[in-house]
Amino acid sequence: MRNLRSFIREEDGMGTVEIVLIIVVLIALVALFKESITKLAKEILKKVTDNAKKI
Repeated sequence: MRNLRSFIREEDGMGTVEIVLIIVVLIALVALFKESITKLAKEILKKVTDNAKKI
């Protein structure tokens, strides 16, 4: 019984689980907003190249 209680209370692996969950959520957000992110990135790069030409 003591071993089971100590196993349940043990929190060593929680950091890894939290990091994996955060990564999964970020990947899901990127998948959902892929078109918007791509459009925004293209607009930003266009502005950067246009302003670089002015210099």
